[in-house]
Amino acid sequence: MYLKRKIDKYLLDWKNNPNKKPLIIKGARQIGKTESILKFANDNYNNVIYINFIEEPIYKGITEAGYSVDEIIKNISRIDPNKKFSNFKDTIIIFDEIQDFIDILTSLKFFKIDGRFDVICSGSMLGINYNKISSVSTGYKTDCEMNSLDFEEFLWAKGYSETVRDEFLNKMLNQNAFSELELKIYFDLFLDFSILGGMPEIVKSYIQNKTFEGTLENQKQIVEDYRQDIHKYAEGVDKTRLINLYNHIPVQLAQENKKFQFSKLNKNARYREYQGTVEWLEAAGMINVCYNLNSLSLPIKGNYKPNEFKIYLKDSGLLVSQLDDESQMDLRVNKNLGVYKGALYENIVAEAFVKSGLELYYYSNNNKTLELDFVLRSKDNIVPIEVKASTGTIKSINKVIDDNLYNEINYGIKLARKNIGFNGKVYTFPYFLAFILKDYLKIKK
Repeated sequence: MYLKRKIDKYLLDWKNNPNKKPLIIKGARQIGKTESILKFANDNYNNVIYINFIEEPIYKGITEAGYSVDEIIKNISRIDPNKKFSNFKDTIIIFDEIQDFIDILTSLKFFKIDGRFDVICSGSMLGINYNKISSVSTGYKTDCEMNSLDFEEFLWAKGYSETVRDEFLNKMLNQNAFSELELKIYFDLFLDFSILGGMPEIVKSYIQNKTFEGTLENQKQIVEDYRQDIHKYAEGVDKTRLINLYNHIPVQLAQENKKFQFSKLNKNARYREYQGTVEWLEAAGMINVCYNLNSLSLPIKGNYKPNEFKIYLKDSGLLVSQLDDESQMDLRVNKNLGVYKGALYENIVAEAFVKSGLELYYYSNNNKTLELDFVLRSKDNIVPIEVKASTGTIKSINKVIDDNLYNEINYGIKLARKNIGFNGKVYTFPYFLAFILKDYLKIKK
């Protein structure tokens, strides 16, 4: 069973681009990179050369005599004579698990200049080591970040058509509420998605078996695999600190003040000691970092405090898997998403924003009297976002809208277990529409 992914179209557009460069697809482990790449390759090329540097480490020797294309394909053919390179225009070369052989990236410049072969590289847990080494091929490669499934892809897996996106967006733009039946169906689907997360094998198991059975064990195994990969691939950073920070994310999210506090890791811990660990985990595709803004003014980008942030897990299903046993039972059996208060809701929204291409910012003033969960921007305005786990008030949004100090804020958005609505100042949307908010802000006047 292959799950349709958004990257399918991206890969096809890349193939049809006459000026394409070798492509590097990055992302955390088990998000479906290899499966999507091989599906695309087998559907669009007659000759697929697939090399996995973990499964077949012998291929790490293909650059020993240099990085020229002729030398590399000659060495590949020596290792496996069945790999043919005769039909250049219909051949794609796939280098997979490049975190075990980052040096292969040096060859991408020569593959681009040569121009005979389409080349895709893929890897996980690359971390900051990728940034150090890949600069050799700057200008000769295209980078693509892949994530686990988002809610739209989950709907596709459940049999919904691509038109559902336009239907949702039109409702938002025209302020057309969902019927009670529609709202119940989509909230139920979104709750299942929030519990499962977007890891393809977990979603497949749920769809095929129509049950959550086995999904928790699989999620916990992925988390353990992440920890093992940190031990294996993290270089230039303290691995103990990496693991310690990663393990503390669910704990700190559960607190009222969700700003990540290094003193909670160790009473003597300081940001500068852990800076590299945050960068590594983010580059490895394991976390999303949301920075506190200096002020509520444009431009947003660059107007933030680099040492003050919230950290969310990249996949909310993995966050769910790290809750205590009682919360797990309540969540999966009774579908009580409130067991983790606002933390889970914020993580889910942050995940949706990042997967749609948005950067994460929030705002909290020095005395904590004004706090906004997220801050986005439309074409001309700053848009404050609050995520409500219950039917609580939205004092901070109302304050910044009414205060003349914030003349670049004209309205706010509340994401909640509510229908579409507008009270004159704040638009309300159900949580499950978070994945489409970027498109909404582009179009809304």
